[in-house]
Amino acid sequence: MFIGLFKRKPATLTTVIIGNTNRNSEKKSAIFLIDCSDRKGLVATITKFLADNNGNILEIDQHVDKHRKQFFMRIELDLNGFSIPQEDLKDIFDEKIGKPLDLNYKIFFSKDIPRMAVFVSKFPHCLHDILARYDSGEWEVDIPLIISNHAVMKPLADKYGIDYFQLDVTPENKEEAENKQLELLKEYDIDFIILARYMQILSENFVSKYPARIINIHHSFLPAFPGAKPYHSAYKRGVKIIGATSHYVTSDLDQGPIIEQDVIHVDHKNSIEDMIRKGRDLEKIVLARAIWHHLQRKTLVFENRTIVFQ
Repeated sequence: MFIGLFKRKPATLTTVIIGNTNRNSEKKSAIFLIDCSDRKGLVATITKFLADNNGNILEIDQHVDKHRKQFFMRIELDLNGFSIPQEDLKDIFDEKIGKPLDLNYKIFFSKDIPRMAVFVSKFPHCLHDILARYDSGEWEVDIPLIISNHAVMKPLADKYGIDYFQLDVTPENKEEAENKQLELLKEYDIDFIILARYMQILSENFVSKYPARIINIHHSFLPAFPGAKPYHSAYKRGVKIIGATSHYVTSDLDQGPIIEQDVIHVDHKNSIEDMIRKGRDLEKIVLARAIWHHLQRKTLVFENRTIVFQ
């Protein structure tokens, strides 16, 4: 197995300043993602606890799945003037609200910038789009690591000063390669992973280490048009729409909870090349939306379904 490490280069006068130049260093907030069995008084009890501690709610969204009788909530709380210190909030919330109400919940603080790794093979379009958004400061995220089974994306990683690892993956060395990937993810303290057209199937063992923290993108021709040339097959059938789906990865191939989808129309005037171009444009947009929802802590997975708060 070939393992190539390409470390970031020291900055020069001509180096572009990369990543997150628009961060608001004064932002001080917390996001609560909550789910539990539905019952009366949940909203009142939770919001009263926040209000009693001088909390100012910036955003609140909730949903009840009537079929499953499950309650979902997202709250963004302004921590300026909040009477509970950040370092104590999780413990106190758990004692006063979480355990008594039997909540499943997570709390995320604005001071904690997520660290994202990107896995990619040879198709560059999604990676280009991700790094452009990162470079512009559109996303509050750090991207310290790109992993690929090919060397072709190294110049792009060099441009943005991101460490690049090439690990060849074959059926014979797949377990060894994934173990090395997991070591790198731990070393770089990665919070979540983007498969930016990474043309390898992840093992169940790998996926289990990052539940609801691996995001994939693919065209929506499956299962009707499988194989290496789905656009060619779709063209021959005269399809009228092209779709893209972004979802969290599970051990069931391409069956994970969906975060974002979209379609565009095509017709008989479009060539195969037109369809490929439009499809790749759509993949970039749909994946970017999914990443945005994840970064904004607007996604909550329950069973094999994703609640996406707006």
